[in-house]
This record gives sequence, C-alpha cells and structure tokens, in this order.
Amino acid sequence: MTAIDMSPVRPAMARAPAATGKLAATPDDMAMLRAAVELTRDLNGARANIYWPDLLISAGLGYAGLAVAILAGPAWAVLLGGLVAMLALYRAASFIHELTHIRKGALRGFRFGWNLLVGIPLLIPSFMYEGVHTQHHAKTRYGTADDPEYLPLALMKPWSLPLFIIVAALAPIGLILRFGILTPLAAIIPPLRRAVVERYSALSINPAYRRSMPEGAFRRMWLWQEAGASLWAIALMASVAAFGWRPLLTYMAVHSAMTVINQLRTLVAHLWENEGEPMSVTGQYLDSVNVPPPGIAAELWAPVGLRYHALHHLLPSMPYHALGEAHRRLSAHLGVESTFARASYPGMFPLVARIARSTMAAR
Repeated sequence: MTAIDMSPVRPAMARAPAATGKLAATPDDMAMLRAAVELTRDLNGARANIYWPDLLISAGLGYAGLAVAILAGPAWAVLLGGLVAMLALYRAASFIHELTHIRKGALRGFRFGWNLLVGIPLLIPSFMYEGVHTQHHAKTRYGTADDPEYLPLALMKPWSLPLFIIVAALAPIGLILRFGILTPLAAIIPPLRRAVVERYSALSINPAYRRSMPEGAFRRMWLWQEAGASLWAIALMASVAAFGWRPLLTYMAVHSAMTVINQLRTLVAHLWENEGEPMSVTGQYLDSVNVPPPGIAAELWAPVGLRYHALHHLLPSMPYHALGEAHRRLSAHLGVESTFARASYPGMFPLVARIARSTMAAR
C-alpha cells in the first residue's frame, strides 16, 4: 500500500552520478531466482482460515479503539484508544496489498468483505490500488517513469523527505474532498470525471502517473466502490451538524497517523536509487528491503508481510502468511554471503538515515 499522488515532490529531483546505473546494471542471480521458485512451491496457497480472522480481529480492534478515542473523557484513554485504532486499522488497511495479488477465486468474498469493512470506511476502496500496484511489479516498468509507485527519493533534494511525509498527513482531507465533493460533481461533468479518474484515483507516489478509464467488469466494481465511498464521505461531512467536530476530527487524526506510518514504511520499502532505467529482477530485489526477525517492531510498521518487501518482489503472488517461512528457507539455503542476504536490514531508522545521507550527497 502506497500513498496518494506526491505532485509537490517532483521539482526536487537531482542526480547523484555515483549511484547512476548501479542497480540497473545488476545481472540476474539465476541461482537465487531458481531457489526462490523451487523451495517455495508448497507455500503459494492463500489460507482463508488465516486471512479472515486476521482481517476481522484487526478491523474490530481498530473500530473499538476509535470508539474509545471518540467517547472517552480522560486524555490517556483518548490517546490509548487512538493508538490501538491506528495500529489495528493500519493492519486491516494493509490487506489492500494482498487483494492485488490474490489469485481469482482463491478467497471467495474477501475483496467484497474488505471493502465493506475497511476500504469504504477509510475511503481507500480497492479500485484505488488494483490495476495500479501490479504495474509496479512489471519487469519493464519497475523504477522507470512508468512505475506509479516509484520516485528516486534517494537522489532528490533533502527537503523532499519531510515533504513526502507531510503530504501523507493530509491524506484524510484529500480523500474526503475526492469522494465527498469531486465524485458527485464528476458524475454530472464528464471532463471533470476524466480528470478525477486520471489524476485522483490511484494510491501512487509518481505524480506523472495517469490512470486509464476503467472498462468491463472492473468498471462495474469501481463504480459500486466509488459510490459507497462517496456516500460515506458525505456522511462524514454531514456528521458535524449532528455530532459536532470531535468524531470527525478523531477519525481524521487516526487516519492521518495511520497514513504517516504507511508513508514511512513506503520510504524504507526500497532504496530508491534507480534513475529510470529498466532493471533486472535481481536489481529490483536489491533496490527493495527485507526487515526480517528477530526484531518485532517491523510487524507493527510493516504488517501483513510488508516487512518482506524485497522477497515479495521475487515472489509477488505468495500470500503474506507464507513469506516468513519462505525467507527462512531461502536464507538457510543461500547463506549469509549470498545476494539474497544483501536485501535484509535491521530496521526503519537505519534505512531512513541511509536515504537522508544519500539526499545530502545529491545536493
């Protein structure tokens, strides 16, 4: 899951000659690629008995925490409820990433259930990501100008990084405006409809990305999700008249905190060192990040398998609950001196520091 259009960041791009072409020129490690396929064949089945309880418990805890934050009196209870809501709803929202990779028919009703429980209430229906994220995995698109989820952040100006986070903090406002105001207007103004689809209908970070108009069965799915999100956004705005500002502002604060955490995770999901050249699969893997155990903090800020983001680029259709076992098998087979081991990092802060140093060198 990535954040919404990062348009203000584009002017900050700057080249770092020392890094140019470094990963783009990486040849494929065929031994690693073969092992990734051969050692994990039995792990590819998505298990409904894991997906559904995880989603339902996460969403239930999240909404319970949100209710406490809205209704509680003591400040400590408001903060505790908000923290629980943020972490639990963030985990529930992260299943949008799984929806883009689940094989058709593998988890009957899961997409519909996720949209009703999480996608529409958080104004991130799955059409905002489906059909977008898979382009990030296309071998000829990754890291290029055609990748909706890539910017060379490590090669941009130092102030680009705080701006990257600030934009995410404003996401709840943007989503309410998109679905509560632009969607109804676009329904009666065809030129506005095209602009909304092209520019404001994707969870992407590449401001140059333009979305195509939906067609066929995907268009029908898009329309009911968009209608539901629009009605919910209008209800949120109207709720102020009935319940005052506290419920809406609490919802927006939790949503904003959740989006900022996700943006920080996005910031360290890759090294962001490619300048637009097509990359080999191994190059894409090395430009991506695993944060494996023993640390447990990554399970909070990179839930639902996102802590194994580099491995996910090797095996994009592997369900999240199998990534830990796949990582253990490949680590044991390939060893600590292998290409596979080079994508593992100890945590978020060293990665943020690495990218920050790179932006300083790129000035």
